[in-house]
Amino acid sequence: MYPNLTPFLVALLGAALAVAAFIAVRRPFLRKLALRQVARRRGEAALVIAGSVLGTAIIIGSLIVGDTLNFSVKQVAYENLGPIDEIVSSASIANGDEAARQVERLRGDPDVDGILTLRGDQAAVTRGSGSRRTAEPRASVWEVDFAQAAAFGGAADGGSGLSGPAPGAGEAVINADLAKAVGARDGDVLTFYLYGRPTGVRVARVVATKGVAGAGNGSVSRDAFFTTGTLVRAAEAARAAAPAAAPKGAGPGAPAAEPHTFSFVSNTGGVESGNKRSDAVAAKLKAALGPLASQGTSVEKPKQDVLKAAVQAGNGLGSLFLFIGSFSIIAGVLLLVNIFVMLAEERKSELGMLRAVGMKRGRLVRSFMIEGTVYALVASLAGILLGIGVGRAVVVVAARIFNGFSDDNGGFNLAFKFTSVSIFNGFAMGFLIAFVTVTLTSMRISRVNIIAAIRDLPNEGGRRLKRRWVALSTVAAALFGGLSAVAIAGSKGVGVYLYPSLAVLALCPLLVRLVPKRWAYTGASLAVLAWGLSANTLRPKVFDDGSTATFIVLGSLLTFSAVFLVSQNQELLTRPLRPLIARPTLRGLATRLAVAYPIARRFRTGAILIMYGLVVFTLVLITVLGNLIGATTDSEVANASGGYAIRADFNPSAPVADPARTLTSGRFAGQVAAVAPLTVTDGKVTNLNPKFTDPLDVAVVGAGPDLSENGLFPLTKRLDRLGDDRGVWRAVQSNPGYVILDQFLGQNGGGPGSVAYKPGDTFTLTDPRTGAAERKTIAGILKSGQGFQGIGGQVFASPLIMSQTAARAQFGSAAKLAAAFVKPAAGVSDEALAAELQGQYLPESLVATQIRHQVEQQFAANRGFFQLMQGFLALGLLVGIAGLGVVMVRAVRERRRTIGVLRALGFQAHTVQRAFLTESSFVALEGILLGTVLSIVTSYLLFNNDKDLQGADIGFPIPWANIALLVLAAAVASVLATAWPARQAAKIRPAVALRIAD
Repeated sequence: MYPNLTPFLVALLGAALAVAAFIAVRRPFLRKLALRQVARRRGEAALVIAGSVLGTAIIIGSLIVGDTLNFSVKQVAYENLGPIDEIVSSASIANGDEAARQVERLRGDPDVDGILTLRGDQAAVTRGSGSRRTAEPRASVWEVDFAQAAAFGGAADGGSGLSGPAPGAGEAVINADLAKAVGARDGDVLTFYLYGRPTGVRVARVVATKGVAGAGNGSVSRDAFFTTGTLVRAAEAARAAAPAAAPKGAGPGAPAAEPHTFSFVSNTGGVESGNKRSDAVAAKLKAALGPLASQGTSVEKPKQDVLKAAVQAGNGLGSLFLFIGSFSIIAGVLLLVNIFVMLAEERKSELGMLRAVGMKRGRLVRSFMIEGTVYALVASLAGILLGIGVGRAVVVVAARIFNGFSDDNGGFNLAFKFTSVSIFNGFAMGFLIAFVTVTLTSMRISRVNIIAAIRDLPNEGGRRLKRRWVALSTVAAALFGGLSAVAIAGSKGVGVYLYPSLAVLALCPLLVRLVPKRWAYTGASLAVLAWGLSANTLRPKVFDDGSTATFIVLGSLLTFSAVFLVSQNQELLTRPLRPLIARPTLRGLATRLAVAYPIARRFRTGAILIMYGLVVFTLVLITVLGNLIGATTDSEVANASGGYAIRADFNPSAPVADPARTLTSGRFAGQVAAVAPLTVTDGKVTNLNPKFTDPLDVAVVGAGPDLSENGLFPLTKRLDRLGDDRGVWRAVQSNPGYVILDQFLGQNGGGPGSVAYKPGDTFTLTDPRTGAAERKTIAGILKSGQGFQGIGGQVFASPLIMSQTAARAQFGSAAKLAAAFVKPAAGVSDEALAAELQGQYLPESLVATQIRHQVEQQFAANRGFFQLMQGFLALGLLVGIAGLGVVMVRAVRERRRTIGVLRALGFQAHTVQRAFLTESSFVALEGILLGTVLSIVTSYLLFNNDKDLQGADIGFPIPWANIALLVLAAAVASVLATAWPARQAAKIRPAVALRIAD
């Protein structure tokens, strides 16, 4: 992922290594000093490496997830397209034959290495009969010249996949996907409903789903291939049996059933390399077609679309996990800082002596840099292996979620994949984060008081800043204040939260000169915390940009400010413990010791609290939001169904005749209360918003008045002058310029509120076959477009709803009757009615979708993703727990003499052990509870500011059981992580601990 970042990372990595190498070569003494520390203190080195390795692993794991999705989407290009780069399609045989003649003129063009013309359509397929019958209601059927197909695309990348002899009369070659769907093998007899008429066909052979053999018609990749003339004769027979030019209800001017004609074009080069020529070849094809391009013949670039979608999908999912992992990375950075501060504290006497004999601060920092470079390199290299394992685990779980999108587990397949670019980028980012962290920390810890360091005395309080620094910080505060005003006025996500917080921070040096330090820092942290919690209420559009960076900044600021507030007021928070601390018992003494150290070491305690608080904050937030979304299931079903329960999709070439009458009479009389027929075609949207530079694919749905008369699809936004929701739907029927859109048109990612258009906005809607374009006005935006998802085989296109009259006026015969919403009668089971409809109208390839089931399936997948993100984020909690364990290990070593004195004075071993366990429990629980409370408050404010959630009438459901389980697991894990250091502390022998020698 992110190959564009590689040169930049190479430069930074090279510069960091060059600086470290230069110092090591030019200053042999510093090199020996640094490497001596590494060799002498192997346990400490292991701790530092452990603190760095998870950050690299999380980055690499996130990038691998992106690589996997990118690769898996690209497999569509190999399996369903192969050598096919462009497709010229015509809805009629006459136009198709003329288009094929014009396209043939490009044979021999240096950019083109193959052209194949064939005809195709959709049909239902069955195998067997009675209870043993298996059926596939939506297969693609083709008639093709097998000799030409075998030569199409050459032998590169598997060729067309249709090599071998042509099937005979009454025979077909089927691909593996169709064979699996109906359980067919070579020699089996299948029944194909070609244009609604059953035709017995023997399976000549089964071929792999690859190349032309995987090129589905629409969204279907279950294919059957016949010899030339088969579909044409079947269409003629269907017309002869039903001489009406169009079925009743299909609308005026609908053409007689006939197969579509396609010309597949293969560009010079392989599956991916040939794609680079697509724009040039498409331009040549349009020029060759001439007037046909405006008469219903279109040129598509499916492979370019697939490869572009692969990059977007990979980057989107990878960045999502990188966003989730960023909180764990921050925790890892804090762990690294804490470890180095503790190492410096332990080496304080040594550092003081080095400074006393003349070593300058700069050389001390460079020595730490060499040492840190060694740690960072080893950690980053180890992080590669761990990151691959993390990525693999995430992909395994994600694959199950993707398969859950389909009832037959035939959903999108993930194939584990990682690239050298992602491995290098992850390694470089992990190394640079560790290197910069160590360098900055070294600069801070090199500021030691020489006498205090030699005598191992506590550091004095921070020196008062000079006036010039106070003046500069005050100027910076004014600058950030100005930036804050601009950001808040424009509701600029990151700036709204970041700039005011930096302004407050920059004011602190001035404030500490005017009021006591504790008051100044308490007030500053309260101000940042209050602003972080209230900004979304004061500026509701703060999340409109959909940037994940806004959430990272918000979570970090809330946690940092809350921890700083707690750290400055620990004495107040521990007052409830005074009765226990004051007890003249061993338990009271152990509690007193446990509380004293965290209060005295504010920085270390604060770093651990941030690690715990940040990760727990995000974990609980995901848990609460996931539960909140799950609680809206019934509301979402109502929004998605619009009062209907089933959507019936059928073959436009053989539709159900007059669905409104047919589905409410005869066998279904009394079972169906209402039917709303829909026409469907594809269109392109442009000029909707400047952020959308490419045309957007839409499924243009033509609806009649009965859609809103027999039900009502609620809107989240509407043109005020049109009145309520029903008034908007009536306006769409009466005014061909009005349309209704889905919320997610053109959205490839983003957070809440990232919809980039509103009612009243205008755009251009274009028929890709004829180029006919019209300006449309958004009359309303659907609350949920799930009921229209995948309608007419338009799997990845967002619905655009207009009146049937307007759809036929602009798109003509391309707006075909292809679906209908069905409302069951009172007391009729949705599931039973859907099964009965699908069985009755199998010849028409009817697929009945239960809208509730579709919504629940989508919600189940969402819950799965939330759980996956929780698992990924748990790595950050592991960092926090490990950090607490590391701090306790170092605390035992640092306080061994103190422990020795206490033991010599008569303290029992179990009292020392209890003190250490109580100390770790106190710090861990404080961080866990801090993150939990912040998360619940934040999620409540987000819920309270979301009009859709407020309208769902679900209250604010908090999953207390899940949160309690999370808190308990984190607390228990923290105690277990510190059990060994506490036991080691209890085993310290006074005589050994009180020796001066280390």
